[in-house]
Amino acid sequence: MDLHPVELETLTPEILRVFGRQNPLLTAGDRTELNTMTIGWCQLGRLWNQPVCTVFVRPERYTYRFMESHDYFTVSVLQEDAKKITALCGTKSGRDVDKVKECGLTVRYGAGDAPFFDEADWALVCRKLYVQDMDPACVLGEGEILPFYGKAGGWHRIYVGQVVEAYQK
Repeated sequence: MDLHPVELETLTPEILRVFGRQNPLLTAGDRTELNTMTIGWCQLGRLWNQPVCTVFVRPERYTYRFMESHDYFTVSVLQEDAKKITALCGTKSGRDVDKVKECGLTVRYGAGDAPFFDEADWALVCRKLYVQDMDPACVLGEGEILPFYGKAGGWHRIYVGQVVEAYQK
């Protein structure tokens, strides 16, 4: 066990240093079944006086069903040299491949039996607080976003999770 708990009050300044250097893995499920995927969209901040992490998942993604059926999710930020893992988890579907086994990841569990990875530099365990579908009618600057984004697939669902546990190497 390389990861150790971090006080939530110190979370944001520390983890912001690693965000942007490596796309994190979003993981949802429990001890019986889970899926992970690489995400490019992830935000940290405060909402309703709580530390939160916001992630975005398209309904056609396999992870979506895990996000819908579980109250907790995790975000694991791996080391910068883990590009092969994030590439596989971003291009292969959990419907077809056991990504955890394929990547040799070690699963740990946090609050709500939420799975995360011992290989992470940082891991956040989040309890869902708010869920809403993105709506193309609400996009401002549509000339810049809609022509590209509308062709890429379905519109994401937004999940805001209260960070209830944080771990750091």
